[in-house]
Amino acid sequence: MTDQDVPAYTLVQDIASHQDIPEDGILTRTIVDNDHTKVVLFTFSKDQELSEHTASKPAILHFLQGTAELALGDDTMTATAGTWVHMPAKTPHRIRTQTPVVMLLVLIKQGG
Repeated sequence: MTDQDVPAYTLVQDIASHQDIPEDGILTRTIVDNDHTKVVLFTFSKDQELSEHTASKPAILHFLQGTAELALGDDTMTATAGTWVHMPAKTPHRIRTQTPVVMLLVLIKQGG
């Protein structure tokens, strides 16, 4: 097989259903990890929390399903299906789910 035989894309037909939602906890699955981006699918059961943290790279959060409390710096809001956030590197953020949640995280690698 040559490089020309390898597809230059990743296709997931229904990303929101690509991974089960756990009964209790948080599951992650890396969808893409290359020189430019890392895409991770998160599924959360109800009442889960990612405590406040930062990312060393710019990131995008895209909520695909469910409802969560999202804290970005000093701001707190409700994130629902369709909520999309771009965060510069080092932005403090926290997620607390109110229902089962499916979310995509895209880390933007610079200088790749």
